[in-house]
Parts: sequence; C-alpha cells; structure tokens
Amino acid sequence: MNKDHMNKNSVFLRQAEADDIGALEQLLNRCYRQTEGWTNEADLIGGIRITQDELASTIANPKHYLFVYPKTTTGERDADETGELLGCIAVDMKVNADSSKSVCPKKAYIGMFAVHPTLQGQGVGNVILQAAETFAEHHLQSSAQTPDENPARLTMSILSHRPELLSYYQRRGYQLNGNKMPFPDDGNNGEPKRQDLELLELEKMVN
Repeated sequence: MNKDHMNKNSVFLRQAEADDIGALEQLLNRCYRQTEGWTNEADLIGGIRITQDELASTIANPKHYLFVYPKTTTGERDADETGELLGCIAVDMKVNADSSKSVCPKKAYIGMFAVHPTLQGQGVGNVILQAAETFAEHHLQSSAQTPDENPARLTMSILSHRPELLSYYQRRGYQLNGNKMPFPDDGNNGEPKRQDLELLELEKMVN
C-alpha cells in the first residue's frame, strides 16, 4: 500500500453505505482476527469478527451510525474512491427508556473501531476516534431537551487481557466503570481461546 498520500492530516470519514459491506467485512475481520497490527485479538479469539448480514443490519439501523475512511486515488476527500477502506468506527445512540422524561439519547456506544494494519501507529486511529466522539457529543447535546442530573456519556467495551489497549483508551479519557461480562461463547462473536475472557466496559463523560 502506498502511504505517501496517507497520514493523519488527510483522514476523513463518511457514513457507510450498503456498497461498503464487503470492504467493511474484510477490514474488520483482518484487523481483529489476523495477526497484523497491535490491535488484533487473534491470540484471544478465533473465527470471524462480523458477517455481512450483521453489517447490513447496522447500516440500516437509524440510531446506529457507521462511519468509514475510504481509500482514494490521491488520498484526498474529493478524489475517486478505490473501493478499499482504511478505517471505520460506529456510534450507537442509546435511548433513555424512562417514559417520564423526554425520550432522548443519553449514552453513545462506540464500537467497530478499526484501522488498516499498515496505517496503525501513525495517529490515524486518534483522528477517527476523535471524530466519532465529537459526532456523538454533538448528537447527545442537541438531543437533550431538558436538564438532567445524569450526564451523557460515551461507552465502549474491550476484551480483558489487553492492557496496552486499556492504556490507550485511558489516555483518551475513558475509565473502567466496573461493568463486565463473560465473553459470549455462543459462536456468534468468534471462538474464545481462553476460558477467563471478559468484556470490560469503559466510559467517558460528555462535557
């Protein structure tokens, strides 16, 4: 991959479309399940990370925003896209189910975060995550119609036994909130390679 025109200063995102499903499937399964880059989970989980049906459902969900960083012929936004994706990230708006209050998102879950292995370690992921956080924060703030003593927050889940990934998110202001659950062993999320795997929840308050 030619990286001459690719750096964190030229990163841009657009919302995912149905035509992106194949490239998204390839990117996510490569980044999470193959032994490339520093963010993969290959030593902890086998099998696939996601299916095309799951991606199609996500893209069709009006409260779930999936963004992609497409590769272009020059690396610039206005150039022709090649069909390959260099990164992606999702923002899932969680709706307050308490009918006594204005129904509005108070929490946004960030997931499906991936950067092409050849671009990792260059600041591209920081730009993508910041863009998703800014989008989520604006959405949460604009949707809040009444004051609420419970502040809006961003959440995400990471695998246990990934201290370097936990440190990365802690540097970005996320903290463990004590919520955790065993990794699902139902065959729909990959195949755990150890019995003590857990999903740990992180959160970050929205200013």
